[in-house]
Amino acid sequence: MEIKPEIAERILKLEEKFKNSGQDLGSYLDGLLYDRYLTYWDYISLDTLLSLQKTLTHFPDEKIFIGYHQITELYFKLAIHEQKQIIEKEELTASFFVQKLKRLNRYFRILIDSFDVMIKGMEREQFLKFRMALLPASGFQSAQFRMIELYSTPLVNLVSYKIRKNFSESDEHKELYENIYWKKGGINLETGEKTLTLKQFEERYTPRFMRIAEDVQEKTLWHRYLNLPETEKENESLRKALREFDTNVNVNWPLMHMGAAYRYLSKKNETIDATGGTNWKEFLPPGFQKNTFFPGLWSEEEFEDWGKEWVNHMFNTENKK
Repeated sequence: MEIKPEIAERILKLEEKFKNSGQDLGSYLDGLLYDRYLTYWDYISLDTLLSLQKTLTHFPDEKIFIGYHQITELYFKLAIHEQKQIIEKEELTASFFVQKLKRLNRYFRILIDSFDVMIKGMEREQFLKFRMALLPASGFQSAQFRMIELYSTPLVNLVSYKIRKNFSESDEHKELYENIYWKKGGINLETGEKTLTLKQFEERYTPRFMRIAEDVQEKTLWHRYLNLPETEKENESLRKALREFDTNVNVNWPLMHMGAAYRYLSKKNETIDATGGTNWKEFLPPGFQKNTFFPGLWSEEEFEDWGKEWVNHMFNTENKK
C-alpha cells in the first residue's frame, strides 16, 4: 500500500520531533493503534461533573443553588487563566492586553446576566429553609474571587476604604492583608468577633493569598498597565476595557448579589442574616467599599458616585416597606 506524500511528510516530522526529545516514534504509533477513540463525555469528564451536585436537603431548589455556584467558580477559573497570561507576558502590548480583557469582561458579563438564576430562579421559602443546612458555609468564602482581586491590583487598593489613605503600596503585605476590605464582612456586628466563616476561610487560604501577593508584586494587571510605554497606555480601547473590567467586578457583580440578598434576606421590618453570619449590608454595597482595581482611570467625581445610585434606590425602597 502506497503512503500518500503528505502522510509521509508528517511521519518524517513526527520522527524528527520524537528523536529530538529522545523518544521512539514507533512506540507512540503503537499507542495510537491500541488507543480507543476519544469521546465527548470522556474528554470533559461528564459523568464526574454531573455527580458533583451533592445537595444536603430534600428541597428541589437546592440543586439550582449548588449548580449555579459551581458554574460561577468555573468562570472564575477561566478569568484567572486570562489574568495570568497578562501577568506572565514578557513583551506585553496593548493589543494583547485588550484581547485578554475582552475575554475577562465576557466571562463577567455572562455571570452578571445569569444572576437572575439566583434572584428569580428559586422559591424564597425553599431557600430560607435549605440554607440553614449550609451553615457556616458562605459565598463569602470564594477563594477564586479573592484571587481575581489579588491578580488585578496591589493590596493597598483592597484595604478598607475608610482607612485606605493611611496605607501605601510599600507597606508590608501582612499589614495590608490584615486590613483588607472583605474581612469586615466576616465580623459579627453584635460582638465584634470574627465569625466562624471568616476563621475557616483565613485558616484555609491565607497562606495562598500571601504567596500570590508576593508573586505578583509590581506585576498585577494595574502594574502591567502602568509599566507600558506611554503610547501603549494611551490606547483608548485598552483604557475602555480596563474600566469595563473594573466596573464589572467591583460594581455590577456585587450589585447583583445585593439584588439577591434583598430578594431573599429582606422583608418588612426584618433583615435575615446571611449564611455564616456575614453582615451583607455592610459588605456588599460597592458605594460603601469603593473598591477599584485601576484608580488612575477614574475621575474624582466618578469614584465618589461608585455604585451609589443603585444602593440609594434599594435602601429607600426598603424604608418604604
